Amino acid sequence: MLQRFDRYWIGILLGLIMPTAFGLIYIDHYNLWYTFQTFGSLLNPTFSKLLQVSVFPNLGLVFVFYAADAWKLSKGVLAGALPYIVAAVALAV
Repeated sequence: MLQRFDRYWIGILLGLIMPTAFGLIYIDHYNLWYTFQTFGSLLNPTFSKLLQVSVFPNLGLVFVFYAADAWKLSKGVLAGALPYIVAAVALAV
C-alpha cells in the first residue's frame, strides 16, 4: 500500500512538517505563547525542550514506515528530522 509513496522527498517533507505542526499544537495546548512572548528569545530553555518534544512523532513515524517496509520513506523522515535534532542539541548546551 505504501509502496507508491516510498520516495525520499516525501519522507523529508513529512520529517520537516511534522515537528513544526506538533510543536504548534503543543504550544497551543499548554498555552506557552505567553512564555515565548515574554522572554522573546530562541535561547530560552523552553524552546530547546519544545524542539526535543517535537521530534518524538517523527520517531514514531519512522517506526511505522520501517515496519511497513517503506525504507526510502523511513529514511527521508529521519533525514527531515535531523535539523530539529541538531538545533535541540545545540540549544541545550
